[in-house]
Amino acid sequence: MRMIRKIVGALTALTVCGSLTACGASNADGKTLSILVEGGSPAETVAKDTAAGFEKLTGYNVKVDTVPYSGLYDKLKAETMSRRGVHDVAFIDVGWFPALKKGLLPVEDVLSQGELNDLMPMLRDGGTFDGHLLGVPTWTNSKVLLYRKDLFSDPANKKAFKQRYGYELTVPKTWDQYRDVAKFFTHDGMYGTGMIGATGSDSVTGWLEFATQAGADGLVVDKNGKVDLTDGSYAKALEYMRELVKDGSIPADYLSLGTSEISNLFNQGKLAMQLTWSHFYKSSASELGEDKVGAAPMIGGSAGIGAIPGPWYESILSNSNKQEIAKDYLKYMYGQNERYMTSLGVAARRSVFSKYENKSGYAHLKALEATLDSPQTQNRPAIRAWTEIETEVLSPLVQKVLKNGNAEAELAKAQKKVEGILG
Repeated sequence: MRMIRKIVGALTALTVCGSLTACGASNADGKTLSILVEGGSPAETVAKDTAAGFEKLTGYNVKVDTVPYSGLYDKLKAETMSRRGVHDVAFIDVGWFPALKKGLLPVEDVLSQGELNDLMPMLRDGGTFDGHLLGVPTWTNSKVLLYRKDLFSDPANKKAFKQRYGYELTVPKTWDQYRDVAKFFTHDGMYGTGMIGATGSDSVTGWLEFATQAGADGLVVDKNGKVDLTDGSYAKALEYMRELVKDGSIPADYLSLGTSEISNLFNQGKLAMQLTWSHFYKSSASELGEDKVGAAPMIGGSAGIGAIPGPWYESILSNSNKQEIAKDYLKYMYGQNERYMTSLGVAARRSVFSKYENKSGYAHLKALEATLDSPQTQNRPAIRAWTEIETEVLSPLVQKVLKNGNAEAELAKAQKKVEGILG
């Protein structure tokens, strides 16, 4: 067994490899491992910060190439379909696996059983296709509820809310509570909450999360592979979103707002709440102060709390001629997983979560853990055409309904389109 495989969970390089043969076979490209990451992301930061340690350990230089998120999937798809890829390792969004899986190397032999057991919920399943793990998780994430603690604790607000709604002002746990609180805090230039309405995957994710809370099981396709958009939970989710729009509890330009824009509004004091990716807590707490920002689990509908995880993985391109040293790199980076927690605010390992969940600046972690552990939280469907379905069918569907379209009629049309794509 190569020397690197003996390093289990190491956070720093402790041993220098004695020879090239011991670390991985040489090849025509020399001792350089090419890594593809999203530009400007924590993945880029961590990859660059750990490169020197891996080179000291193995003698292999780590070359980090970057591509904006908007172009990363297309580049990976082109490389995985070619006979010779440019890169050896790539960071992959979980939703891309179904389309890229034929061009990725199984990596279940990289981690020990104990290391696999240290992964957060759903990470192993999210990266497993046809019985093979196709990537080592780097971090997991999901939407949670961020809220203004100072507004919720204000005695005047508590009194006024009870007079208006007949119950105590508390951090909302249900759809009804969330809607009431959003209406209550909408006044004098502040909105109760925001909604991601801009075209793209995040608006689809937001809708499908409400659908899970309404009882959807399987998301778009059921566990038998049948398209089930006409299941009532999808319509209920869209109708709930429409109610928030009609209440006037969200900014009027919601159809142009994405995750970052909503986070900025919250940080500027213009929103009382937001349902957003948990790691945004760090920037909000930094901008507003930890005393003003709280984090709670995702809200729940009739079926309870539900969310869609947003994990990323490190995968090896099967066209790489440096597969063995690439496996060593994935093993090494598993040992560096804490770096994602300190830079991004989330990680992949339970042990890392446990280390940080009670520390200042990480109040979002317990909310995230509770959300991930909820029965209705589920991964995106593992179907090859998911990216196409999300972009060409579901994102336009959400926009049409929010603009005043008929939810059931649009869902029926979308059902036929998805069935046509899946053949």
